[in-house]
Amino acid sequence: MPGLLLVSSFPSGAPQARQPGIFAPGSLPRRLSASLLDLIFPPSCAGCGRVDCRWCDRCQTDLEQIPPPQVVRPLPPLSGMASTAVHEGKVQQAIWSLKYENAPYLSQPLGDRLANHLRRLDWPVSCVVPVPMHAHRLAERGYNQAQLLAERAARQAALTCRPDALRRWRFTPSQVGLGREARLENVKDAFEADPALIGGQSVLLVDDVYTTGATLSACAAALLEAGAAAVYGLTVSAARH
Repeated sequence: MPGLLLVSSFPSGAPQARQPGIFAPGSLPRRLSASLLDLIFPPSCAGCGRVDCRWCDRCQTDLEQIPPPQVVRPLPPLSGMASTAVHEGKVQQAIWSLKYENAPYLSQPLGDRLANHLRRLDWPVSCVVPVPMHAHRLAERGYNQAQLLAERAARQAALTCRPDALRRWRFTPSQVGLGREARLENVKDAFEADPALIGGQSVLLVDDVYTTGATLSACAAALLEAGAAAVYGLTVSAARH
């Protein structure tokens, strides 16, 4: 499939975590507010727009039938890179809603897809680490979609998730619209890893979308510098180029 940036098996501050509070995604006030809004404005499926559900059975079936890309080229120093789908159609819609439409529940079907694909890859990973958000952006969104995906995938794959093992200590502008070289420069030295949490570990690095690989490459470099034995990248989707 030519043109796909596509699944090959080659190559300071406090730790970042989801912020607690009364309006955190899982808090009681937020759940009650969401329930009240659902009564006034019935939810619609993020995939097809069907009213009265957030993610319908038909869209879930469609999601499960989407094949993975043939090849995803890893950017050094990743030991391997894979994605579960090309970034288009139903997967793209689900990721957009997860990130920008306050739909953290979509981390469950997408996280399950990650776990299922990981089983097929049979990589020798010992823990799962999400790509972190800077504290400022985390405060704006209320949750890190990569962490939700990583936690779900780790749970389904019976692996330990270590969201505090890697942090984004330097704020970086959005990568959207940037070319490959600009993306690499934008995230250079923006991450720092905790040797106590990932020393000697073979790490599975999880994110939502693989575009040029700049972010995952920078994260992998920080993890390896802190003593990780190897770093593999897994995303829900990969951009088509």
